[in-house]
Amino acid sequence: MRELPVAGRPPAERADAALNRRRILRAAAEVIAARGPEALSMDEVARAAGVGVGTVYRRFGDRARLVYAVIDERERDFQDAFIHGPPPLGPGASPPERLRAFLHALADRTEAQADLLVMAESDPPGARFRDGSYALYHRHLAMLLGQIRPGADAAYLADAFLAPLAANLFLYQRRTRGMPLGRVKAGLDVLAEGLIPVLNRTNRDPSGESL
Repeated sequence: MRELPVAGRPPAERADAALNRRRILRAAAEVIAARGPEALSMDEVARAAGVGVGTVYRRFGDRARLVYAVIDERERDFQDAFIHGPPPLGPGASPPERLRAFLHALADRTEAQADLLVMAESDPPGARFRDGSYALYHRHLAMLLGQIRPGADAAYLADAFLAPLAANLFLYQRRTRGMPLGRVKAGLDVLAEGLIPVLNRTNRDPSGESL
């Protein structure tokens, strides 16, 4: 499984470009820490970093990409854990065990940076699906679901498993409805436990024979 842009290393940079990138990310992180992610603007980050706003836009494109760059280090650690780490999250456990471990770990990862993820996933609309991390999550889940039930619509089901972990819904459940993180994980377990037996019954007639 190749690494996508969020997980991979950036291309080689000139020294001045690398310095500007560090300044921009440090300034963005300071704005977020001081006033929250909603206060982040490209103009303010440029002023704080001592670079032109055009430099910020050329480097990151828009605010969503800048936010994703701020959260990149934690994201790289998470991706490394489910691609290369020990089981049950990493290789070596059964597909159902890895599915459950991945959903729990993704809930923890969303909890850790939920405010930033809400911004990054919604600015501009559809940014969640454009980001490389979503594509990697989707491919990983589709692989596990394909192993659990060959022939199932793994691509659709991967989206269905990721939908409850959209950051805006996650924050609504955690803060507005007051759900503990453990309740969110228990709900994900029910989804997984409920879908896997259905997948195992797919394409069978009432006698149990494969169709």
